[in-house]
Amino acid sequence: MIDSYKHRGLRRKMLESLVELGIRNERVLNALYQVPRHLFIDSALEPHAYAVKAFPIGAGQTISSPLTVAFQTDMLQLKPGDKVLEIGTGSGYQTAVLSALGAAVYSIERQKELFVKAKRLLEQLSVKTNYLTYGDGFEGLPKLAPFDKILITAGSKEAPKKLLQQLKIGGIMIIPLGDQTQKMWSIKKESDREFTKQQLGAGYRFVPMLKKKH
Repeated sequence: MIDSYKHRGLRRKMLESLVELGIRNERVLNALYQVPRHLFIDSALEPHAYAVKAFPIGAGQTISSPLTVAFQTDMLQLKPGDKVLEIGTGSGYQTAVLSALGAAVYSIERQKELFVKAKRLLEQLSVKTNYLTYGDGFEGLPKLAPFDKILITAGSKEAPKKLLQQLKIGGIMIIPLGDQTQKMWSIKKESDREFTKQQLGAGYRFVPMLKKKH
């Protein structure tokens, strides 16, 4: 688990690129600096770990571009101690970024091989998480709800109703909505029956949100 001076230098360059692309939240940028992205991808891709690109991580899934991670994280408007439900643990990179921001992270992954790998890596890196599980993201974690924030890292045709129910009043969900390409949306829960939606951007390409395999 080597995080060298060279790696940290590459992370600084990555952050400079993110600032040029519009990321201004210093807390989010600092969290991305803290997390060694090269440890979350295949070692063969390590020379490119700090490029602003997505990479395959196995099981037909990807690790999102640092720009997407930074943008979604920024849009969550996190406060330290916020209880966050993450749908799609994937490599664990976004999970680690949320943890670095002081969130209480609850994360679900539907691909067993990715869940096992991410859980092991996060433990090795001493990343603090509250609950990691292999399961169906569409179901959420009703017994552990409500959540201050919900972050969905896969494309969905609509916001899952069961997840909206698990938001606190005043809570925010960040979700990419669409089929082949997605638009990013922020959904705020105003009351048990009222939600306000705001489009944040377009042209995203996330892997589809799928139900757990049985």
